[in-house]
Amino acid sequence: MSKSKLEVLTPQNCQLIFIDQEPQMAFGVQSIDRQTLKNNVVALAKAAKVFKIPTTITTVETEAFSGYTYPELLDVFPDINLLDRSSMNSWDDKKVRDALKANARNKVVVSGLWTEVCNNTFALSAMLEGGYEIYMVADASGGTSKEAHDHAMQRMIQAGVVPMTWQQVMLEWQRDWARTETYDAVMAIVREHSGAYGMGVDYAYTMVHKAPQRTSKLHETLPPVRA
Repeated sequence: MSKSKLEVLTPQNCQLIFIDQEPQMAFGVQSIDRQTLKNNVVALAKAAKVFKIPTTITTVETEAFSGYTYPELLDVFPDINLLDRSSMNSWDDKKVRDALKANARNKVVVSGLWTEVCNNTFALSAMLEGGYEIYMVADASGGTSKEAHDHAMQRMIQAGVVPMTWQQVMLEWQRDWARTETYDAVMAIVREHSGAYGMGVDYAYTMVHKAPQRTSKLHETLPPVRA
């Protein structure tokens, strides 16, 4: 294994690409619950914004087939240009190659649809022809079946791709809870997107640390009254 792959991800050593996070592509996903998929994609995007990770968003045949990128993802990056293309492989589009090169970071974190097609071909091509290291976010990607997703992940891992999850990526970026400049923003993402972990954070904040509840308005609790 290359020693560079032993380096943890940091906000300074990587960039991020979202590939074809569009409705028509999501309709075909069967490897993960689609609402969970969107939750994970948006959470990863929010984390990237917090840590100022250079981010690229590619689309395929937006108006001819795939539809517009999730609005929740676009709202995280309101000023970003979308790189549309015709090829299933993002690496085949010069705009994509130029964007990756301009970001000047060799570690590329990937979230895309479908795992067995667009993710797989991009990862192999970017490694072979571009010399990039690929970190595939498995739970922010989806395939047309669990088998298709799993075997694509196995093929990429055999080729040297590093498998990750969105929360793993975010927490590697944070690394130390003493980094107060990003702590609150990370906790906000956790509480909104991390399921039981987020519920636990809310519990600890309110019940242990006596912080106010995370609601827009405090609800009055009426005491028990025996009937």
